[in-house]
Amino acid sequence: MTTLAIIGGTGLSRMEGLRIARREMVKTPFGAPSCPILFGELNGLSVAFLARHGSQHQIPPHQINYCANLWALHSVGIERIIAAGAVGGIADDCLPGTVVIPDQVIDYTHGRENSFFDGTHGLNGVTVRAIDFTEPYNADLRTALIQGGDASDVPVVTSGTYGVSSGPRLETAAEIRRMENDGCTVVGMTGMPEAALARELGIEYACCTAVLNRAAGKDGPIDTAQLSAAVDVGMKNARTVIMAALANLK
Repeated sequence: MTTLAIIGGTGLSRMEGLRIARREMVKTPFGAPSCPILFGELNGLSVAFLARHGSQHQIPPHQINYCANLWALHSVGIERIIAAGAVGGIADDCLPGTVVIPDQVIDYTHGRENSFFDGTHGLNGVTVRAIDFTEPYNADLRTALIQGGDASDVPVVTSGTYGVSSGPRLETAAEIRRMENDGCTVVGMTGMPEAALARELGIEYACCTAVLNRAAGKDGPIDTAQLSAAVDVGMKNARTVIMAALANLK
């Protein structure tokens, strides 16, 4: 039975090397997930794969149905998730091409459905419940990712705080200064509520982020025309770390 899933982010709508055995579009009480779940084998390990933004990268971050995605993975037996994501670098050591394995998160998003315990749906007959989110990422999965970085030639930062903005626009320089003052080291748009929803479902979850650019105001204006090439480099590095990490999860 497949119990490990990879959620692909920007630039990772497919996982090279994944030998696909089947596809399944899962119905959920929250609507349709971003795309069918792919089941197969990657680096000798049985895995599932879900492209967060859809198979054609057609869904912007603020319109992703995070509840449906996580519910769908849970309903097919997923117990562990490694999630990839594209971010901007705030801290000095978070340079383009670097992979950052965050250990904390700050949620600046708004208007997103962010809990299964909304007083209506819930789990196992419980509609209102608080979860402990002191440590938002699973330690064992983070260790596997860090070891994956050690086994590769990819520059890896092994801790950090992921600031999550709503998007789809990039942040202002003032917003980045605020995040930096709050302790954020990278900024992205998809880390929440995904991590919290996984915790509500009892799914172990860790994030592997790829720095595409310096955040707003850190190195002048952001050249969005160059982001496409940066995505290719960043996600290649994230894929390398994830592939190496799988060897520690068998």
